[in-house]
Amino acid sequence: MTTTEITTDRTTLTPEEEALLPTDEEVAHYAEHGWYLSKKLFTDDEIDELVAASDRYYDGERDRLLPTRPPKLAYWEPAKGDVQRHNDYVHHEHDVIGRILRKPLVGAVAARLARADEIRVFQATMIYKPPISGEPSNIVPWHFDKHYWSSSSSEKMLTAFIPFHDCGEEMGTITMVDGSHRWQEIGADDTVVRHFADRDRDQLEEMLAENAAYNDAEIRKIPMVIPKGHMSFHHCRTYHGSGANVSGRPRRAISLHLQDGDNAWREFPLSDGSLAAYNHDVLVRRTADGRPDYADPEYCPVIWRTSAQQGG
Repeated sequence: MTTTEITTDRTTLTPEEEALLPTDEEVAHYAEHGWYLSKKLFTDDEIDELVAASDRYYDGERDRLLPTRPPKLAYWEPAKGDVQRHNDYVHHEHDVIGRILRKPLVGAVAARLARADEIRVFQATMIYKPPISGEPSNIVPWHFDKHYWSSSSSEKMLTAFIPFHDCGEEMGTITMVDGSHRWQEIGADDTVVRHFADRDRDQLEEMLAENAAYNDAEIRKIPMVIPKGHMSFHHCRTYHGSGANVSGRPRRAISLHLQDGDNAWREFPLSDGSLAAYNHDVLVRRTADGRPDYADPEYCPVIWRTSAQQGG
């Protein structure tokens, strides 16, 4: 691996942290397969602190609230019952959760995988999958994230899936369709910008099969078996989903969606004449020409910026 002095606005990686970055071979694997299983990026103490903070969050603790409710906000509240919980913007609403997620090492890993000089938070969604094997909301159908990010210009965006515990198949871990980020897409229409929770599962399964056939590709589903403190990363065009939690314990995690420094809002027209939108669009500041600013540090803070002289 090339020796690089890697810094952020706040810190420099320690030699021990640098050893946790993906190797050149692992970066090449990510480019080919669309996913990466990390080394141990969070300590047990950091994960335990995240668990405790998430418990307080579910009990109603907030350091701030969103100034307005975006139209497609995922926001579980106790009145919704024992279904799979999704809560967006936890990095903004809760300071402890946000601080842990902004660990520079996580951004450095993402930057290396995406071959980007800067990584910003795009969204952080906390997820709680109850141990109810027959609960319909526990099944996450096949999809890829870029469909929901059509108003984003970048094709390098990626997601870190961060479980709060050892996470295997019995818990309904995230599962990747190997190499699917490299497929040429066919059969897509405006409905793809709608979240999978608002779509027909059979239609999504059919779309996956059609795209695999068109690309003469085998559908290889790879469950991510993730030890505590480790995480998976996947490309924004990698098909993924998850199954039932039959473990007897809740599956708890955060999906930390990340954007490279070049990402910006773009105009993406839909067939009805409207533009594709993201929840940020009603929250973030505006650029000088009036566009939503996906670099607004209030909602999209920088967690990694490479400032380095490459060495041999």
